[in-house]
Formats: sequence, C-alpha cells, structure tokens
Amino acid sequence: MNILKIPSMDKNEYDAFIRKRYLSKIAFKGDYPYIAPFLYVFDGEFIYFLSTMYGKKVDLLKQNPQVAVEIEDYESDMSRYCFVTLQGQINEVNDEGEKLKVRKMFTKMIKDKNLSCNILAALGHSPEDPLESLLKEERSFVWKLTDVKEIVALKNS
Repeated sequence: MNILKIPSMDKNEYDAFIRKRYLSKIAFKGDYPYIAPFLYVFDGEFIYFLSTMYGKKVDLLKQNPQVAVEIEDYESDMSRYCFVTLQGQINEVNDEGEKLKVRKMFTKMIKDKNLSCNILAALGHSPEDPLESLLKEERSFVWKLTDVKEIVALKNS
C-alpha cells in the first residue's frame, strides 16, 4: 500500500501564503499547552504580532518565549487546504522605531482587509477608538517571531 504524502510548499510559496493571511494561532508552553488566536503582519523577514498588555498569553510568553505559530487556509469541504507551522521564539519589541513601523503595518492591514473596528478590542483599544490610535497610544505589546527552528508548510495539490 502506498501512503500519499501531502506536498510541501517551497519558501516562495509559503512566504506568499503568509503575506496573504492575517490570522494565526499560537501554541504556548505551560503546565498544559495553551493556544490563542493572534493577528499578525509579515514584513518579508519577520512575523509580528500585537497583543493586549494582560492575559495568560503575556504571562506564558514572559515565562517561556518558545512557541509554535500556525497559519492556515482551507475550504469548508476541505477540497483545498494549506498551512504553515513555524517553531521559534516570540520576543517583545522594545525599539521605538520598529514598534512604530509594525503599528503602521497593522493599521494598513486592518484598512486593506476591511476588518471590523471590533478587532481593536483584541489590541487593547475600544472599537470606538479611531484606527490611528494604534499609532498614538501604546495599549498593546509588539511581539516578533525570531529564532525559527523549523517550518512545516503543506498544501493539497
């Protein structure tokens, strides 16, 4: 019996895939694994995330920055699917210039994807706040995926 293997994506394919998407799931280490959804942006080299300044995810990242990040896309009937999983570390960005660059990328992504203002609540802001408040008020942490040790990128043909 032949076992069919799901085809891998090459770097250009998975970079393009990551660039098109904007929602990921991150698995954290703890007493038990913990998974949370995160919006992200990709600058071609690094994946960045914003998060509120509170919650279990922040506590877990400060205890252990090793994570697995998963980005997926699929049809509801599973006739088409693909995913990328990256294992690395998420570290807080402290450089003011880099933080501003990332916040601008998030503002642009939210506008370009026509996302609801309700998403601002996941970033430490009120949905009634103007989108530009992401640039002017630091109510969220900026995180960066670094030290990627493994990338698994698969798709059906």
